Amino acid sequence: MNFIKEMYQKYKEIILYLIFGALTTLVNMVSFALLNEVCHLDWAASNVIAWILSVVFAYVTNRKYIFESNSTHIGKEIFLFFFFRVLSLGLDMLFMWLFIEMIGMHDLVSKLIVQVIVVVLNYVFSKLFVFAKK
Repeated sequence: MNFIKEMYQKYKEIILYLIFGALTTLVNMVSFALLNEVCHLDWAASNVIAWILSVVFAYVTNRKYIFESNSTHIGKEIFLFFFFRVLSLGLDMLFMWLFIEMIGMHDLVSKLIVQVIVVVLNYVFSKLFVFAKK
């Protein structure tokens, strides 16, 4: 049992990021599927709305649970968080376009593949630039 506690403490940030990253991906995927498949919005509009919902969820969970930020510069933190998420949205949209429009992959399969790439990039951005310990 001590081994599990030690491993959790050692890798707590990564474990929590994976858990909340999975939940963020779930928010993104479910939102995208509902908007695209049920509401019949096109994939681009569905993707942007799903992105907004998931980024708000991600900011709250990243700040509170993963990086445990106590920064008093919340405005700067939110700006940086959204700035880097916009960068990853650009990559998200580019890869979605490539997979759907150029390769002909199914929308939801494309979305799942792209989310894996985006989750890794977002961790790096958050760790190094947004919630970096000074």
